[in-house]
Amino acid sequence: MTEHRSQINGKALARDALGLGLRVVHYPELFELKPALDYFEIISENFMSPAWPVAQNLQRVLEHYPLVMHGVGLNLLGHEPLNEAYLDQLCLLADRVGAAFVTDHLCWTGAHGVTHHDLLPTPYTKDLVAYAAERIAYVQKRLGRPFGVENLSSYVRFQQSEMSEWQFYSEVVQAADAHFMLDINNVYVSSQNHGDEPWDFLRRINYDRVLQVHIAGHERQADGSIIDTHDRPVADAVWDLYQRTWALAGPFPTLLEWDAHIPSLPEVLEELSKARRYQT
Repeated sequence: MTEHRSQINGKALARDALGLGLRVVHYPELFELKPALDYFEIISENFMSPAWPVAQNLQRVLEHYPLVMHGVGLNLLGHEPLNEAYLDQLCLLADRVGAAFVTDHLCWTGAHGVTHHDLLPTPYTKDLVAYAAERIAYVQKRLGRPFGVENLSSYVRFQQSEMSEWQFYSEVVQAADAHFMLDINNVYVSSQNHGDEPWDFLRRINYDRVLQVHIAGHERQADGSIIDTHDRPVADAVWDLYQRTWALAGPFPTLLEWDAHIPSLPEVLEELSKARRYQT
């Protein structure tokens, strides 16, 4: 794999960069300690408002760290036209923070004017590949920068599916000439919920198109199913997959998500630092 470094605000994001999801609860520690960290990822929708103190706090972070953007509101696989007003705000934010890339989820999140505030799956069909690719290519063109789509944690399957998840994911990205936002925890969660082998998915991705990799914690239920909770340390099985993926296709930027029961910033950074142990 060729060396690649993305420019964010004039700073280089190395291919082996370690990043953390920016969370408001960490602001006091972040502004006081200014820990060594390669970059932060922001939830796009949380920072679209130019109002103070949102903009002020974002600027304080930008003074010390590169930022990338990860959204939940594009509704890429929804049946309605893309929301142009939302896209206008997304582009303005990307320009404001100098994001080297923007990502969202390969899913639908609303229909008939109702937003469900969840990341909802679809069947994996050839017709949907073309539909998704057209919309993703349009978003990437509007943004004027690389755009990546994330694989979901899956809890249901559809009889209408004509291909595997990895095939659908790969064909969409290739047809759109876009990128992967590869979540290894989601691959593991889905594989356990459906009885699949996660390595079958991970070994088939074109890593030249991977913008970054997400890792996170999950919760196993009494019946053996797994929920993608982002509320605890990364499971050993996910670290094992991360290590195998790094050996196959590293380096790539790695981002830790922690969204509930969030511990102190030093504790979260300690969890993220474990990634270095597995980059072999």
